[in-house]
Order: sequence, then structure tokens, then C-alpha cells
Amino acid sequence: MKRNIALILSAFLIAGAFTACGDTENIKNMESNMSEESSSKETNETVGEDGVKLSDDSSDFVLLAEAVPDAILEIRYYSTYNFVGDRIDGYEQPVALITKEAAAALKEVSDELVSKGYRLKIYDAYRPQKAVTNFMNWALDTDDTRMKEYFYPELEKDVLFPQGYIAEHSGHSRGSTVDLTLFDMKTEKEVDMGGTFDYFGELSHPDYKDITDEQYANRMILRDAMLGHGFKPLDEEWWHFTLENEPFPDTYFTFPVNSDSVKQ
Repeated sequence: MKRNIALILSAFLIAGAFTACGDTENIKNMESNMSEESSSKETNETVGEDGVKLSDDSSDFVLLAEAVPDAILEIRYYSTYNFVGDRIDGYEQPVALITKEAAAALKEVSDELVSKGYRLKIYDAYRPQKAVTNFMNWALDTDDTRMKEYFYPELEKDVLFPQGYIAEHSGHSRGSTVDLTLFDMKTEKEVDMGGTFDYFGELSHPDYKDITDEQYANRMILRDAMLGHGFKPLDEEWWHFTLENEPFPDTYFTFPVNSDSVKQ
């Protein structure tokens, strides 16, 4: 807004100078250019056909690895080891992006857990809307069951959408959600959570009790640390947490996952 006001005031001053010289054509051209510049800076947000606010403005996002240097990245949707079986649209590099606010809170989680002998291992963070659309299109193709035995052996694929495992929009696209687990620095292995990331079924519920006491305790170590630093959990996924005071609760972002998206 301040920039727009400055542009308008500049236009008036320049207009006065040009009027004194009788150069009205230059006045019109300059006003037109300023209008186009102002407009181009305010078109980051659009509204989708379903009324959801979309934005390609990545100015509040950072590289998670730079903000949380102790974190380990295993970006599953950049790889083919995920429930689809392909690299997912929008994942152009094996990096994780996240809002500055969520990154600061996650750094606090990391610092606490490092002091206890753990590191965070990140599977996913910001997820562009085109990736969610990729999931939707995959879910509607009931003939593609390549990864069923690994991620949804107990379910038929045609129930994934109606039962809410796949949806048209994801909280990840708002930028303050992260999927993660723990890495034990002593054993140099992932901590046993009693179930794999992105498994569709009750086994993934954080409070699922038909696992060992140690596996359940491991889930609670991660959960307690995340909740203690401002994140809230998801009832269906032990690995999924969202910053409670997320900065963009109603905006879904569209820029791709790559380091260029957050370069200033």
C-alpha cells in the first residue's frame, strides 16, 4: 500500500512537470506504466473454481534445511517410493519448503530432540496445489494399484477418496504443515514407530494401541515435542503436524518445490 501511494504521488509530481512543458502524451504513457507495475505486484492471489484462495507468493517461505540444519530430508514425493509410485507434480528438487513461522517453531523442536539424542527426519512440508491435484487424479484411476501392497493393503483404492485419505485440498499447501519422524543418533536408524509413513489405515492413528509399548512411546516422544512448541496433530496420522497459529489459514499456495522458489 505504501508503495502504491508513493507511485501515485510520484505520478502527480511528474505530471505537473510535464504539463508545464506541454508533454501530455508522456504523462499518459507514464501513468499507464505505473498502473501496470502496481497491478503486476498485486496479482499473486487468485480464487479457484471452488472458491478457494490460491497464491503463488513464496515470500514468507524458507528452505527447511537452512532453517533447521539438524534435520534430515527424505522427500518421498520427489522419489517414486510413495503411494502413487511416481514423482509427484510440483516436486522439482528434493528440498522442503515451509513458512518462516513454522520453521522457527520446528527449529525449537529440533533443538529439544537433539539434546535427547534424536534428529528430525522430514518426509514432506509445503505441498503445491498441483501435487494435490496429482493425488486426486491418481485416486480416480482405480486401475493403478502398483503401490497397494506397501501403502493400502487393507483397503480398496476406490474408498480412498470417499473415506478422506485423498482430498481436493491439503493443509500442506498452506505451508505450515510437516510430515516427519525421528532418527536415533545412537543407532543411526529411524526410530520404530510401529508403522510406515503414508500408510492408509488405523495403524497410522497416533493412539493406535495394537503396537508394542516401545513403538507407542516413540510416537509420543515426537508428539509431545511437536505439541510443546506450538504444533497440533492429526488424529489419523502419527507423522503429521500443523503449526497451530499458522500464518495462512485460508490460502493454498501454487509455486513449485525447488530452491529457486524462495530465493530473494
